Amino acid sequence: MRRPQLSPALRAAYARTDYEAGGIATRIGRRSADLDVLLRRHRVRHAGFVTAWNPFSRPMPRGWNERMLGKLREAARGRVLGEGWGRGRGWAERHLVIAGDPRWIAHLARRFRQHALVMVAPGQPARIVLGLRPMVTSAPP
Repeated sequence: MRRPQLSPALRAAYARTDYEAGGIATRIGRRSADLDVLLRRHRVRHAGFVTAWNPFSRPMPRGWNERMLGKLREAARGRVLGEGWGRGRGWAERHLVIAGDPRWIAHLARRFRQHALVMVAPGQPARIVLGLRPMVTSAPP
C-alpha cells in the first residue's frame, strides 16, 4: 500500500494533539518534566509515542484497532514504558510509549502504517516525525 500524502490540516491536527501515557502528558514543542523523570528512571535516551490505530489516518473499527495495538505491543519486545491516548479535536487514538533507538521506533511506526510518531528524549521538547523518513539523531541511540 502506498503511503498517502499528509494534508496541511492533518499536520496541524498532529501539532494540536495532547499525547498522554500513564498520567504524563506532552505536546509537540513542549518539554515535560514528568516525562523526563519516566525516561531517566528507565535509563532511556529516546522513546516514541506510537499507535497502530487507524493506519494512514483511515478510521478502522475499534476491535481491529485494539488487535493491531496488541500486535504493536508484541513487536515492541518488552520496551513499552506506558500506554495512553492521543487526543485531538473530536477524536482519540490509543498509543504506546516505546523506548529505543529512534530508527527502530520509526520502523515500527512504518510497519503499522502510520504517518507520524512523536519522539521524546530527556530534557528535550517532544517533536513530531512526519513521513517517517530515516532520522539522524544528535546523540547516539
